[in-house]
Amino acid sequence: QVRLVESGGGSVQAEESLRLSCVITGFTFTRYAMGWFRQMPGKEREGLAALDSAGNTAYADSVKGRFTISQDNAANTLYLQMNSLKPEDSDTYYCAASAYYCSIGSTVPRATVMDFWGKGTLVTISS
Repeated sequence: QVRLVESGGGSVQAEESLRLSCVITGFTFTRYAMGWFRQMPGKEREGLAALDSAGNTAYADSVKGRFTISQDNAANTLYLQMNSLKPEDSDTYYCAASAYYCSIGSTVPRATVMDFWGKGTLVTISS
């Protein structure tokens, strides 16, 4: 059974940093895409950053230059380093993985193509 568990959310001031982690267990596919998304209540889930098994990475314009996605295969963990945070970054952040959509090109995939999801971690940025 595939399980994704996010951590690292919290409350910080604007311009500070946070690093989100997502431990992924039971995911044994060698070709994959993984990513970070966020969603406010009542809004569509927004893709922020993604990587695939070929080493490609992609970012949404809203976070490009501020957020960095990475993975530690030995630790089965996906990370999102978030710098220069803004109040509008406040949201619930989710990690996701797909074994069927496994080549992202230069674009963050839509949430609808991801197969496995964590339950989210809340990030609050105050001005």
